[in-house]
Amino acid sequence: MYIVNERQGTMAHPAVILPRSSSLDAAMERVQRSCTTPVRTIFLTRMLNAATWLTETLGEPELSDAAAQRTDYGVLLRALEAPEIVQTLMADDPLAKARLLGLESKQFLLHAEGGSVPAEEAARRLGLTRQGVDRRRRSGRLLGLTLGRRGYAYPVWQFGEMGTLPGLEKVLAALRDLGPWSQVSWFISPNTRLGGDSPLTRLRTGEVEPVVVAARAYGEQGGA
Repeated sequence: MYIVNERQGTMAHPAVILPRSSSLDAAMERVQRSCTTPVRTIFLTRMLNAATWLTETLGEPELSDAAAQRTDYGVLLRALEAPEIVQTLMADDPLAKARLLGLESKQFLLHAEGGSVPAEEAARRLGLTRQGVDRRRRSGRLLGLTLGRRGYAYPVWQFGEMGTLPGLEKVLAALRDLGPWSQVSWFISPNTRLGGDSPLTRLRTGEVEPVVVAARAYGEQGGA
């Protein structure tokens, strides 16, 4: 299974240019507008305190590396990966490093093999309504990864020219006791039962039955 640490090589102190909409003033205005309830105010206050602590603790190279990430979420995650930050977090929470690795792995799975799409795009690709996509996901015939309040993300690689990738539903049935994140990881990881190929690679070449056999064996072992 993939445990991901995708640190990218960057030059020391790369120039980071923010669009006007991402200026500090604009960000603070958004914070103020978001403080609509006591719990939101408390959460944003603590997040700002945490961001200030990160800024004061990290050196310029680490801050530049974090600020160069593609998304705001990536900025935070990269900052939290810094060794001095992990060490401090682990003093309060021994599982902090494992939690960060789990977040990295989920980000990798969301972007692997072409990325993922929202329910509306999944519905368009399958010729279904959004409700139809939801029903197919709930019945275990389609992979959807939860994003909390943002709904579900559907890995692009599971779609073929005519619906879903041939054999996908049979394999998912064999993996029904696993959660969606574990299922996605299994599909794209090298598999010894398939000669080191990933199950996805074999499905793309039409080799459905060997993948189903490998999935059943994996499921019977409880994911071991």
